[in-house]
Amino acid sequence: MIRRILACVFLVLAAFSLYQCAVTGTPSGGIKDIIPPKLTKAEPKNMSLNFKGKKFRLYFDEYVKLNDVTNQLIVSPPLKYTPTITPSSTAQKYVEVFIKDTLKPNTTYTFNFGQSIVDNNEGNPNSFFTYIFSTGTYIDSLSLKGVVEDAYNKEVDSYLSIMLYEIDSTYNDSTVFKRPPNHITNTLDSTFLFELKNLKKGKYALFGVKDESKNNVFDQGSDKIAFLNDTITLPTDETYLLTLFKEEPNYAISVPKYESKNKIVFGYQGNYEDIKIKPLSIIPDSIRTKIAKQPDKDTLNFWFTPYDLDSLQFTVTNEKLKQKDTFTIKSRKVGVDSFELKPNFSGAIGFKDNFSIAVNTPITRIDDSKIKLINKDSLDVEYSTVLDTLSNSLGINFEKEPNEAYRLAIYPCLFEDFFGNTNDTIVFNLTTKSYADFGNLELELSGEVTYPVIVQLTDEKGVKKRELYATEPKSFYFSNLTPGNYLVRVISDDNNNRKWDTGNYLKNIQPERVSHSPKIIEMRANWEEKYNFSLLK
Repeated sequence: MIRRILACVFLVLAAFSLYQCAVTGTPSGGIKDIIPPKLTKAEPKNMSLNFKGKKFRLYFDEYVKLNDVTNQLIVSPPLKYTPTITPSSTAQKYVEVFIKDTLKPNTTYTFNFGQSIVDNNEGNPNSFFTYIFSTGTYIDSLSLKGVVEDAYNKEVDSYLSIMLYEIDSTYNDSTVFKRPPNHITNTLDSTFLFELKNLKKGKYALFGVKDESKNNVFDQGSDKIAFLNDTITLPTDETYLLTLFKEEPNYAISVPKYESKNKIVFGYQGNYEDIKIKPLSIIPDSIRTKIAKQPDKDTLNFWFTPYDLDSLQFTVTNEKLKQKDTFTIKSRKVGVDSFELKPNFSGAIGFKDNFSIAVNTPITRIDDSKIKLINKDSLDVEYSTVLDTLSNSLGINFEKEPNEAYRLAIYPCLFEDFFGNTNDTIVFNLTTKSYADFGNLELELSGEVTYPVIVQLTDEKGVKKRELYATEPKSFYFSNLTPGNYLVRVISDDNNNRKWDTGNYLKNIQPERVSHSPKIIEMRANWEEKYNFSLLK
């Protein structure tokens, strides 16, 4: 019931939005033509029965042209071959569609042109014009409505394919990977609503797919998917909610390559912890090797002290899947990775920010006595260090005071990397602002909250700025926030692993629930804000 109420709210909001967009002013210099082209005749006529031909022609009351018809036109059920549509470049008073497929018997076909048929002068679209015919003796008349949301992001992708499969003797869980659906529609680029029309009575499986390759099937490696756990029985008056997510990709290993004279990279998909890399070639005892994940990519790096070689052979094993691959990598002329340090802050730093220094080659030794931290009065400031082996960085944590300036000096040999390189003296200057330059937010959660939860503050683009975790109801305090606009994202952490988990279609697992605050929270300097976010089921 709650799902239907939520979907209906979406429908009302979308209808209001469309109404607002339709209100057009009158510019100076004359009345602008806002009237879309009108259909005057169709051959064969719209809603024809016993359709036997290969083409149809649509006549309009003015010259028309086609705009982005490749993406806009949705044919249901899908055709194997893209129909030929004219006019392709020049304007005409008609649109002709030539069908290359052999049509199925006793089937209702719909051609939804989206916003692609526009008048020649002003580009006014004949919105969502649909031509329908049946190869049988009647037109199917049932319909199915719904709403699409993104599992993680506040905004939903455009041009989503809504795919409906009839559950018959040929249907199984893998059908969505193998063949196009029986019926299809599209959310286009301006709405998260969908409606499938001209359906017949029966049982169906419903999917949403971000169809990157436009092949009307689900490609797990590239597409997002949404699915219903339950079977749909038509006729129905229920409005359905589809939650779109990207699955964790299936395991795959790329052909490794030399990226530098001291590193071979192994690109992968899946969980890197299941992957074991082992050299088959005989490597001299004097050559040291190390395998480490690259922090910002799905890549495992095989580091080695440089030596002359023609090629190396490796086995790459996924122990969980019992899969083994063998690769031979030939050497090539490439440079050597130089030793580089990269701080995450320079200049101003927030009270809640943690300073760290990342190293681009594997860290093997740290001597934190080589750090000197003082304030503007040249007084020593206490600090602690934390080595993050996954990001290959060193965190230097200290208590930050307002209106302060810090001088952080690192002296030679703070870091030693895998190749024996050490750093020189580097000085970082950091400053803080006054407490009055920031704002504080007190957040309360109400409604349908399922604990534990991850509560995040994001910017308007969804980039995480702060995060808190709770296993039971509490108030959430976000102090010393930089002035700006924020949104709240709440993740229901069902498996208690302190991160958001996506879904898996074949395992019938929906993604963990994510709720987004409808209101933008404007934080100002020297500002106290209280906000109650009521979550819907």
